[in-house]
Amino acid sequence: MQFEKGGHWRNWVGNQSCISRYKAAPTSEAQLAEMVHEADAQDLSIRVAGSGHSFTPVVATSGLRLSLAGLSGILGRDGNRVTVAAGTRIGDVGRALKGMGLSLANQGDIDTQAVAGAFSTGTHGTGATLGCLASQVAGMRLVQPDGSILVVDGSDPDLLAAAQVSLGTLGIISEMTLETLPAYNLHEKLWRDDFETCMERHDELAATHRHFGFFWCPMPESRYLYCLGDTADAPLTTTTNTADVCEMKVMDVTDLPEMQSPFENIAYSSDVYPIEYVPNFHELEYAVPVQHGKAAVRAVRELMLTKHTKCIFPIEYRFTAGDGAWLSPFHQQDSVTVSVSGHPGFDYWDFLRDVDAILRQFHARPHWGKLHFLDTEDVTNLYPRADDFRALRRKLDPNGRFLNEHVAMLLG
Repeated sequence: MQFEKGGHWRNWVGNQSCISRYKAAPTSEAQLAEMVHEADAQDLSIRVAGSGHSFTPVVATSGLRLSLAGLSGILGRDGNRVTVAAGTRIGDVGRALKGMGLSLANQGDIDTQAVAGAFSTGTHGTGATLGCLASQVAGMRLVQPDGSILVVDGSDPDLLAAAQVSLGTLGIISEMTLETLPAYNLHEKLWRDDFETCMERHDELAATHRHFGFFWCPMPESRYLYCLGDTADAPLTTTTNTADVCEMKVMDVTDLPEMQSPFENIAYSSDVYPIEYVPNFHELEYAVPVQHGKAAVRAVRELMLTKHTKCIFPIEYRFTAGDGAWLSPFHQQDSVTVSVSGHPGFDYWDFLRDVDAILRQFHARPHWGKLHFLDTEDVTNLYPRADDFRALRRKLDPNGRFLNEHVAMLLG
């Protein structure tokens, strides 16, 4: 088999790129398996480039860069379990499920990622009782270096827990089986509050709504950086101050008919979740144990108000329930995620390192697709099953075909 010349690749926001020797785009699992086997025979490293939404170098390879865009669509259904091809975009999954009378249990605020990449890096939505996207994975098929297929179906709970969040290091995912729910509509409400009122209502809002999250905006211009114009004209509930504002959002399952007003929306679940972002930011996001959430966001906010006053992208704050995936940011830990962003063209590294130093104090773990500063020792200390994962990875891929420099440092 001859591969196509690889050339240059870059991610969606332009902060990661690589030059690969070869690239390939299989259109079937059998073809994918043949390609992986041939790459192994040629002593090539193999990484998959999904939709390019990771801010970290997880895709970078000088060997074979795969696109799974040709592996797309719903492959089968068994009750509420639906099998999807690995390259299917989340939004396409949602649209297909709607026609089947089903919904994803939860999803994030971007729906253009490929399911395999998004799920296996710890992507999440918000909701104190809802796990990250990977917690919906009931099984998958993994192409191994010799082209064989490793079936993960939950009969080995440890194998499933390792594979749910794997950064693509246990094999190339060809398909995933997702546990879905009967279709539901969500009632979304948006409003603004000042920061202290948000903190006072923090526990109440998390406990009484299926979804609760907010953006803290240090100045009026901040909301537009994340396309948050929806609430720009909404009245503040506690003050007329236009600075130091939190853009608040709750969502709940409802039987009410569909409707839309400037600050409320009722629609099918996957029609409500997404926000359309402009790729004008480079993001760091850590999962903080939920009991430390308010202290963590206060500390990052103070850093932005006093030391890094030019960093005006909002802080995003969301809830996620703990899960059992070995490398999940939420492994056995109910969490809130605190994310900040730097502006392309602006030297934001000192800011991000200061945020990292704050969040480390709370035993925080990163979203694997977003900027972070972890090294080998950090992974060992933060993830109780890290060494078990490494041992499994070496057993399945002893020659490190599915590694690159970045993931080898973390998981090799």
